[in-house]
Order: sequence, then C-alpha cells, then structure tokens
Amino acid sequence: MSDEIQYELEDDLREEYDLTELRNPVRGKYYQQYRKGHSVTIHHEDDTTTVEHFPPQDDLIVLDPDVKIYFPDSESVNSTLRSLIKLIPR
Repeated sequence: MSDEIQYELEDDLREEYDLTELRNPVRGKYYQQYRKGHSVTIHHEDDTTTVEHFPPQDDLIVLDPDVKIYFPDSESVNSTLRSLIKLIPR
C-alpha cells in the first residue's frame, strides 16, 4: 500500500452521514431483503417523484468482477453460453 499513489480529497460529506459504520463492512448484509424485492424512488428536477418496483428475481446470476470484464452485459453472457451449449453432445 505504501507504493500506491494516495490523493488528498476535500471532505465535503455532510455531517449527518456517519462513516464510522463503514469501517467493518459486511458482505451480503442486505441480501435477504433484496431477494424479497425492493422499490426505488426517483426524484426528478421538476420536483415530481417516480417509484420503480423491482420484484424478486429467482433467476438472477451475479458475475464475479474478473468474469464481468469479459461479459459486460446479459447479451454477451447468453451468446457465449449458447455457443457452449452447441458443443455439448446430446
């Protein structure tokens, strides 16, 4: 880490945000809640809001970062898998 370049950033984070809770992150902390589905409220510039509902997805597959480099979207994943499926003897 001593060889890495470190940049000094101006701390412009609002006082109401407490970053002490981020010192020990927990992987998958909200996984179960997320699997139940969730909603996102979008605030528009004209002061209106839109709520988008995302139902639970049982068929969701998460790619590891090293794999995602080669497959940036679902189309590339599906295309590659279809090519591999053709190679499997029936």
